[in-house]
Amino acid sequence: MTTNGGFEPVFCTIVPPHLLDKLARSEDSAVSGPARRSLERDALERTRRRLTTVIGAPSVAPPAGAAADQPHRTVYDARHTQDLPGTKVREEGTQPGSDATVNRAYAGLGATFELYLKVYGRHSIDDNGLPLNATVHFDKDYDNAFWNGDQMVFGDGDNEIFLDFTIPVDVIGHELTHGVTQYTANLAYFGQSGALNESLSDVFGSLIKQYALGQSAAEADWLIGAGLLAPRVTGTALRSMKAPGTAYDDDVLGKDPQPATMDGFVHTGRDNGGVHINSGIPNHAFYLVATAVGGNSWERAGQIWYDVLTGGKLAEDAQFADFATLTVKAARERYGAGDELQAVEKAWEQVGVHTL
Repeated sequence: MTTNGGFEPVFCTIVPPHLLDKLARSEDSAVSGPARRSLERDALERTRRRLTTVIGAPSVAPPAGAAADQPHRTVYDARHTQDLPGTKVREEGTQPGSDATVNRAYAGLGATFELYLKVYGRHSIDDNGLPLNATVHFDKDYDNAFWNGDQMVFGDGDNEIFLDFTIPVDVIGHELTHGVTQYTANLAYFGQSGALNESLSDVFGSLIKQYALGQSAAEADWLIGAGLLAPRVTGTALRSMKAPGTAYDDDVLGKDPQPATMDGFVHTGRDNGGVHINSGIPNHAFYLVATAVGGNSWERAGQIWYDVLTGGKLAEDAQFADFATLTVKAARERYGAGDELQAVEKAWEQVGVHTL
């Protein structure tokens, strides 16, 4: 895929298009209507992203005199329109209001900033204090949340299949991590490199949730988007890192298609070559590493993954084997020939990815 000055005009959503497409074919108009409109909205936003991308990543400076170790959050309300960013409803340092969606978005931006700063010493998404902006109540019954290269956007869901997209903090962390990837490895959003892009967002989205809740690897649920599915849906989340392919099995939503190993790798032209599907493989590898090492996942396992993401050696078109090889090298460089290295090597072997 082509890039502009090293930055690809990627438009990343938490709900993959193949899932919305499935819902759009439902005989239940309360399900198919919002899904169809969400697909159309995503296609339009994706086109806008391509048309408005300029050379290099957006350069937005933090406010004058702002502390580098503090987030700079602004939450806007689209008021069920498609206008971005919308009306400013909360900014950094102001007290919570009566809108729970606004408060959750604000808190989720803060939780993401905190994990990256306190654990990895990263100053916001771009490591240069980038302000964190989010828009809530986007469109009507909008079944998605996305990072458009500049800001976060959240729909309220249709209340039939999806609830408010600000409910799971890992969804917020996932989408903002697409921004981190944009400013670092900038992985091409297709095939295995795209699946790595999605997986890294799941990994750090999960770490943000675990860090916020103070959960160890053993205590975490390893679910992405828990709490997002409406009560009528037979399922627990959008994805499971512990057991890919088991997050949902529903008459309307279908069955979770994610494989856990290369034996189940899905070859498809849909979903940018299956980026949301095959991400289950590196997701599961990280889960295996984190649980084998034990303790807090954001420490040793997360540090290895962060070293690779930001180390400058991960190519834009990296394949699973390239990424796996770099994690082995990063584990050895940081921790020597100890438990961490053995855990990384074994995890990739278990999911069927061979290091180079």
